[in-house]
Amino acid sequence: MAARTISTHGVMEGGGSYNLHARIPAGGGNLALPYLEGAARSLAVRPGADPLFIADYGASQGKNSLAPMRAAIRCLRGRVGNERAVMVVHVDQHANDFNTLFAVLNNDSERYSVDDPNVFPFAVGRSFYENVFPPEQVDLGWCSYAAVWLRQIPALIPGHFVSIACTGDVRAAFDLQAADDWRLFLSLRARELRTGGRLVVVLPGLSDEGVTGFEPLFNSANEILGEMVDERVVGADERKRMVLGAYPRRRAQLLEPFAREGQFQSLSVECCELFELPDAVWTDYQLDGNLESLCSRQAAFFRAIFVPSLAASISDAGRRVAFADRMEQKLKRRLCERPVPFHSFVQTMVLGKQSPAFTPLARSSA
Repeated sequence: MAARTISTHGVMEGGGSYNLHARIPAGGGNLALPYLEGAARSLAVRPGADPLFIADYGASQGKNSLAPMRAAIRCLRGRVGNERAVMVVHVDQHANDFNTLFAVLNNDSERYSVDDPNVFPFAVGRSFYENVFPPEQVDLGWCSYAAVWLRQIPALIPGHFVSIACTGDVRAAFDLQAADDWRLFLSLRARELRTGGRLVVVLPGLSDEGVTGFEPLFNSANEILGEMVDERVVGADERKRMVLGAYPRRRAQLLEPFAREGQFQSLSVECCELFELPDAVWTDYQLDGNLESLCSRQAAFFRAIFVPSLAASISDAGRRVAFADRMEQKLKRRLCERPVPFHSFVQTMVLGKQSPAFTPLARSSA
């Protein structure tokens, strides 16, 4: 089967599951909040009364967007007052669980519009690997944990389902796809961002040693997939097509488009930081000693974020649900046998759009 016929991922699990179990992406986004606040304070605010425009690229089901949007709006209010309209547009693929997103935006007690009548939420069902907004539309962009997903899967992965486990020609194909997709993402955002605007990108990343922190989780899940083939729960051909379109990047890969001229498509790097993100679920386990809760939450995290991508190779909807249930149950048991934390890594970038004549030097922390 040609690799290009494989969907990059089946979005996150619906029914609000991602909101319930995406504590790790929420923690990574929280680490980047000071950078988002700094971007909101430093962007060039246009004179006049036209609305300010915030784009949330890869919003999923909305819960993890509330704190970042609230922080950004608070900083903008400090600059322009309370009367100027602020438009917040949440972007995700058309198959995203928009019902849950709209329920969060309308009903959640922490929604950013609860005490600000001049904030207006919207949503767009479109991939951010396409044009999402007209040119020079966005004042402030935010993309948290979404740009790790590739536009398309370039190859099947023999013996595994994650790109960090592949080698040789397969790894080279993923490296090339990731480089092309990152440049495409940046080019599209540069087109949409206003001159003087800012874009903050948060990504699960690789340490300098090439570690994600999720290796024990992925390897346990891979072992279980092999068992499910032996049990004939999953067909061998279905298993071969199970590939995650996620590609964590090193700092050098993020900075590569800017290396030659110090900017890329009028975007310049104002900050590029790597952080270690402690596993908050493991911290809870150390306090309460509840192994059942630890493994249930870790397995539910894997199901909500990764299982839809794996299940996409199964054509029958009923079998996809059964696969997800069985994977979660088996993974929970496996994790209870070998409990480990999933301390991960987070890359945070702040990009500014300058006039084409401006050529700064890209900076990164050591």
